[in-house]
Amino acid sequence: MISRFRHAFRELVPTTRSVLAKQDQLASVPIFPQIFPQISVRQFHHDPSKYIGTTVLCVRKDGEVIVVADGQCTQGSRVVKPNVVKVRRIGTSGEVITGFAGATADAFTLFDRLEAKLEEHPGQVRRQNKLGAFAFLTYSNLLTRSAVELAKAWRNDKYLRKLDALMVVADDTVSLTITGGGDVLEPHDGIIGIGSGGDIALAAARALIDIPGMTAGQIAHKAMTIAADTCVYTNHNFVVETIPTEKAAEFPVHSGSSV
Repeated sequence: MISRFRHAFRELVPTTRSVLAKQDQLASVPIFPQIFPQISVRQFHHDPSKYIGTTVLCVRKDGEVIVVADGQCTQGSRVVKPNVVKVRRIGTSGEVITGFAGATADAFTLFDRLEAKLEEHPGQVRRQNKLGAFAFLTYSNLLTRSAVELAKAWRNDKYLRKLDALMVVADDTVSLTITGGGDVLEPHDGIIGIGSGGDIALAAARALIDIPGMTAGQIAHKAMTIAADTCVYTNHNFVVETIPTEKAAEFPVHSGSSV
């Protein structure tokens, strides 16, 4: 009996040692990054839970273009600053409005790159079709071309591809979202929402867009208020920039300001 016990014990000891060794190996592996990997903002363009810290909304209605963003800067669970400006104008005469969600330094690097792309193709080409007295003007939009060139560089350049930000850009003819995944997206209804509260603001703006009498500025302000009341990473310090288009000079214009 004793010999049998000794034999069984000798077989058990190596097995136990191997199990303990495997446990030590597993304990040395960082579990947190495997379950919650480092998440890039641009990789999860359609998942608002992966953004932290901002809401940017673009609304286009009746010839008026509004880009509005909140002013909250968040680090972890702390509000670092309540009045950050996340919307700016670029271009030779400020004809393009931009807004960003993500790392500030990365976003401003991309703004500079986009402005350089715009300067490579100055002016806007208008081609007039010969249809008698009722001629139509077809725009060859250079913002779209510049945005595509930026997206290509952002995707392919080994330095730019590390930048974590999402961009909203708009001029008097087109509104676009630019991502690091190589996407340049134009909305079908002229409304864009990005950031942690972007989907909330987007849904609210779409619900209000068909209401008669509401201007783009009023829709944007109401939608951002709803987002700020719902998203803990969004506050009520709104910064607004606007562009009136040529066809809607009669509509009220809201100057760029902090609301």
